[in-house]
Amino acid sequence: MRILHTSDWHLGQHFMGKSRQAEHTALIDWLLAQLAVVEIDAVIVAGDIFDTGTPPSHARELYYRLALGVADAGVGLLLLGGNHDSPAVLGESRELLARLGVITLANADVAAGVKLLHRRDGSPGCMVCAVPFIRPREVMLSQAGQSADQKQQSLQQAIAAHYATVYAAARQKSEALASAAGQRLPLIATGHLTTVGASCSESVREIHVGSLEAFPTSAFPPVDYIALGHIHRPQRVAGLEHVRYCGSPLPLSFDECDQTKEMLIVDLDADGLRTVTPLPVPCFQPLATLRSTLADLPAALATAVGRADANGRLEIPGRPPLWLEIAIIGESGQADLPARVQAACAAWPVEVLRIRRICEANVGIERQALETLDELTPEEVFSRRLQQEKANGLDDEGSEALHRRYAEIVAELSSPEAA
Repeated sequence: MRILHTSDWHLGQHFMGKSRQAEHTALIDWLLAQLAVVEIDAVIVAGDIFDTGTPPSHARELYYRLALGVADAGVGLLLLGGNHDSPAVLGESRELLARLGVITLANADVAAGVKLLHRRDGSPGCMVCAVPFIRPREVMLSQAGQSADQKQQSLQQAIAAHYATVYAAARQKSEALASAAGQRLPLIATGHLTTVGASCSESVREIHVGSLEAFPTSAFPPVDYIALGHIHRPQRVAGLEHVRYCGSPLPLSFDECDQTKEMLIVDLDADGLRTVTPLPVPCFQPLATLRSTLADLPAALATAVGRADANGRLEIPGRPPLWLEIAIIGESGQADLPARVQAACAAWPVEVLRIRRICEANVGIERQALETLDELTPEEVFSRRLQQEKANGLDDEGSEALHRRYAEIVAELSSPEAA
């Protein structure tokens, strides 16, 4: 059984005022072409199909285009609701799409959560514990007087219990089919949530504010593969081969522009998970973030445009320009900075979507963001924090006073009496 695991398409997204319709159209065309090339049996979209609960008409057209194209290819399709998706919107066409063999699940439901996916030849391929984004009201009742920690613990327990119940039902059905067929069916599960240790990007919105920060990996059922959505960066969870975020197929924020976007080809058989193979997604709309002084901006633009061309662009009518976020170092007193930046970019095939200013004192802080505390001395940590405070308005007198006080505290802690 070969599954294609994808998630977080965010159909209908407007990226800083720019429509992603052309990108999503190209993405669907590319995906449909891949289904035959890599011989996929079924596609799982693990949540956030749409960007909002009220998607525009062109996003709905893309949704149906995806469903029809996958069905025409003779491939199964399982569509799961995410925190961005409206259960009502996904539910309104559920029965219609079911006539095409497309499975849609918008709400956490034990009875509806056991799904059988077939191979291209129609034989049973795998059993799925299909779990979409879980809203607290779907699995638990609110109790008065609970603290925030108690609510989080209750929600974690309720979600774990939901998974356990769906898993038990799926396993029972799988064993019955295996008995009839004489061969074990692999079991997989899905989810749309944050797990402990997952690495996020700025485009990921919190899904359980104040009630669930991260679901423990150990609380998932013992299945052969867990197809997760919600985190846009592709990654293993807790280093486990069988627990995966595939990531979003398009970069949804500028901090994702350097990521290699992918879908995951998941091969399973009667013995369980065999392999997980990344399927790189082409770049349909190049994005870049530039950090430069105004004087060095022309050279930075030349480098960015050259890199975008070298990476290649899928042919989209009109050949898309490079979308840019430009962070100018210094120039804090220049009221006409946006106009000067736009003028510098006028000769290049780019569109500037966001302009930011960076204080020179903060440049070093940004460069040092990947350092760990283990690599720094206490004096270096204090000095860098002091630089940040000075960049935020702390005067020299206040800086010197803080530095003197810091030295006094260190001396006191280092004295024999303190020991």
